Amino acid sequence: MKAKIIPIVSIFSLFIVFLYSCEDTKFREYKGNAPLYMSYEDLRASVKEEQNVDLKNPGKMYFKDNFIFIIEELKGIHVFDNSNPSSPSKKTFIKVPGVVDMAISGNILYADSFIDLVILDVKDVENIKEVGRVKDVLPYTVPPVENNFPQCNVDKEKGVVIEWELTTIREKVYDNPVVYPIFRITTNMLDKAMYTAASSGVSGSGVGIGGSMARFGIKDNVLYLLDGSNLKLFDISAKASPAKLFDINAGWGIETMFLTGNNMFLGTTTGMIIYDITNPQALIRKSSYSHIRSCDPVVVDDTIAYITLRSGTNCGGSVNTLDVINIKNISQPSLVRSYPLNNPYGLGKDGDLLFVCDGNAGLKVFDASDPKNISSHLLYTYPNIKAYDVIPVGTVLILIGDNGMYQYDYSNIKNISLLSSILVVPK
Repeated sequence: MKAKIIPIVSIFSLFIVFLYSCEDTKFREYKGNAPLYMSYEDLRASVKEEQNVDLKNPGKMYFKDNFIFIIEELKGIHVFDNSNPSSPSKKTFIKVPGVVDMAISGNILYADSFIDLVILDVKDVENIKEVGRVKDVLPYTVPPVENNFPQCNVDKEKGVVIEWELTTIREKVYDNPVVYPIFRITTNMLDKAMYTAASSGVSGSGVGIGGSMARFGIKDNVLYLLDGSNLKLFDISAKASPAKLFDINAGWGIETMFLTGNNMFLGTTTGMIIYDITNPQALIRKSSYSHIRSCDPVVVDDTIAYITLRSGTNCGGSVNTLDVINIKNISQPSLVRSYPLNNPYGLGKDGDLLFVCDGNAGLKVFDASDPKNISSHLLYTYPNIKAYDVIPVGTVLILIGDNGMYQYDYSNIKNISLLSSILVVPK
């Protein structure tokens, strides 16, 4: 599975500057990755609709009112009309540099754009426009590199780093090394919705559905946004003009967010943290569940939480499992059972059905009616898909993976069928 991008600080990449006196200045040359910048002015004037943009590097997805929004990592957002899941139609592409996460309330979409939070009006999906922006609210991040060559120094004054260029670098070398941390972008359901008749746009009510890898969440008039160990809260009563409420330090290594009822479940590299969000002005930490260090999204269904633990990532650890947690007493979560998997990512739950994206092992569908005996009730396996995350909607499962988007009809559990696919276009 290709590394997925999340817009939160997860690794400190250290860049060393050597300090010499002016008369002793030296230079060195080496092959490495040089940053290509976009100025802050250009960043804040770059949101626009574009046509004929292919799906090449899909990231997170979001569903609302028969529309599917798929992030093209760091580039923008594809919009598909999914009124007919057997034949989704491409509507547009909205360019949003630096985007990796999103959430929608009413007809307003919130997305990150490197250091800014961008607000888009998506009521008319063929005329999406920026209607607001909260500047400098997110940490300075840089994209990942796809090779083993070193990265040269980053100058924040020049703007945001949009990509790296492998070239010969000539730079000054100084004595007395001083270390500067630069944040690196690295990798890592709300309410039920049903398909209805075809619609012409996104409605002004309700919120959409995100996947289990989400870092944005909305409940009532509050937008929750994960930023490393921080949880940021915004009042979105005036949807196009979010007002920053406050930050709280929710814990180290937080990766994913799942909201249900009045509870927030945070997946971290070392466990799960549960918050009561009944009063967003006074969040209450109810409890936590600890596991071996690993990456872990979480979804919740009634009194059971499901967590996938994944190795081979920057999160550390060597465990690949599905942990089933009893949260009937939410103040004391307890392990029901742990099941071995290949390399699991996102997951989704609908009734007794549990959908698990198992990386290179593909999509797996389990009957989870007996939490103590899930592994022996594997219903289907689709091994030829590098699965990343899923969203169950009604009786349609939307799946995103390295190869593109797939949709399955699971109305007849004895005959789950592929409805459609939109495959990535090779780079």
